[in-house]
Amino acid sequence: MYKQRSVSERLRKLTGSFPVVVLSGARQVGKSTLLKNLFPDMPSVIFDPSTDVGNARREPELFLDNHPPPVILDEIQYAPELVSAIKRRIDGNKKPGQYILTGSQQWSVMKNLSESLAGRAVFLDLNGFSMREIAIVKNGPNWLERWLSSPKNFIAAPPSRIKQPRTLYEQIWRGWLPEADSLSLELIPDFHNSYLRTYIERDVRLFSDVNDLQQFGRFIRLAAALTSQEVNCSHLGRDIGVTPQTAQRWLAILSSTFQWFQIPSFSGNTTKRISGKEKGYLSDTGLACMLQMLSSPQSLSGHPLTGALFETAVLSEIRKLSVTMPIPPYIYHWRSHGGAEVDLILERDGIFFPIEVKLTGNPRRDDAKGILAFRKTYPKLKISPGLVISPTHEFSKITENDYSLPWDTL
Repeated sequence: MYKQRSVSERLRKLTGSFPVVVLSGARQVGKSTLLKNLFPDMPSVIFDPSTDVGNARREPELFLDNHPPPVILDEIQYAPELVSAIKRRIDGNKKPGQYILTGSQQWSVMKNLSESLAGRAVFLDLNGFSMREIAIVKNGPNWLERWLSSPKNFIAAPPSRIKQPRTLYEQIWRGWLPEADSLSLELIPDFHNSYLRTYIERDVRLFSDVNDLQQFGRFIRLAAALTSQEVNCSHLGRDIGVTPQTAQRWLAILSSTFQWFQIPSFSGNTTKRISGKEKGYLSDTGLACMLQMLSSPQSLSGHPLTGALFETAVLSEIRKLSVTMPIPPYIYHWRSHGGAEVDLILERDGIFFPIEVKLTGNPRRDDAKGILAFRKTYPKLKISPGLVISPTHEFSKITENDYSLPWDTL
């Protein structure tokens, strides 16, 4: 059964306003399925790394002559020669809705797209399912949008919780990819093993200069074990016997294929916000569980990595909700020299929104001590009430300015 995606309405609006829309995201997040359901009558061409489909690479102009707009060009990174040809045609005719391009790598092709089609194309990222999508919640303002728009109104009338079909541990273990959502539990490990193997042998082999794919596989497992921690390339490299430069390059490969993301550190000085260590996250918690050989949802109970996986799930959810907003917030983390830290600092409209993520069913005042330290460190900043997101059952006040929020809030 097809599940409506939260970015659908925004994608429709962008397609109706710009000549080129580029939809990007990791493999199997549902890009082709989304477009097929939104634009069922629009012809589509899927490119392949081993076959020159329609002679697109050899004869890009002739290919476009034979596939007039509107048209969907799926996995455009396999036909990079089309980019310049599309640019020339758009320069002569800027009618909206001509080309929808998809890509699962942010390599030179996607970079060339953003440079060549500057002012002509808009870009939209698609991630795995959000909790609202899994539970088939009808579109409407999500909790993050309401919180950022008016914390005062949010506190006065907090939203209800989503009726989730699964437990927290099962959802973390299953992950958020659309295909994993519909499989029985016993097939989830097979799916993730196949996904990882295809990713390494198809994406990494074709689009990078990794000489030792087996070593790269060990590197991904180590990255999964360090999800939601500050990135230290020297540490990463040393643990598997590669140089810090190689570790940094391999992290870039993971990021470029949407398997890894990082958020910068925050400081009160705008010019120094990117000077501290970034925190890194594996994009899908289900893949992270497989990489750590967690055999079932029950194995998460008491596991030392469960807290980090929960933080990864919460931050991933916030990123998914942000994509639906015309003006998404900046996202940082904060750590003081004295060791105080806040998992997430969101910034929008000159206001800072601190968020802590705690794997506890009963959040207390002590769980917001990082937020209290942040306020004390930056007394001149405009800081909203803070949130402690946890698997609690209700929205409640835990300090004079901070509140606990259920992780599955609508």
